[in-house]
Amino acid sequence: MWKSWPSIKSKPVTMEFEIPTNRTHKFWDYLEAGEFRTTRCNSCGTLTFPPVADCVNCTDSDIEWVELDGRGEVAAFTHVIVRPTSFQERPPYTIVIADLTDGLKILAWIEGSEMTEVEVGMKVQLKAGKTVDGEPSYWFVPE
Repeated sequence: MWKSWPSIKSKPVTMEFEIPTNRTHKFWDYLEAGEFRTTRCNSCGTLTFPPVADCVNCTDSDIEWVELDGRGEVAAFTHVIVRPTSFQERPPYTIVIADLTDGLKILAWIEGSEMTEVEVGMKVQLKAGKTVDGEPSYWFVPE
């Protein structure tokens, strides 16, 4: 038989960070323009997401911005029903990890499909633009 254990309630936690983007600010500019770009090292060819200013493979700073095709397949997903406090005003949502034909794994929300339609192997397309709130962002849509 299941036994209920005593518990205590934690205090509310609010965290907010200033994240420096001086070396990768172009990423947000590209998103705002509707383009999904990331970085590739000109020395060793390593493609990286999230974008970086220095190669994670060879540490070189000779980095170029490349646009991705963005097609892929859902490798994993989760439905977020109980949302964090900062997302309480939004309806439940689904987050997927997709294997892109570009060779990267990307985690993003999926829009334009019902939760019951999302499945591993589903074909998706990465999109970039502004959210309803006017913030630059990216997400997947069914292909």
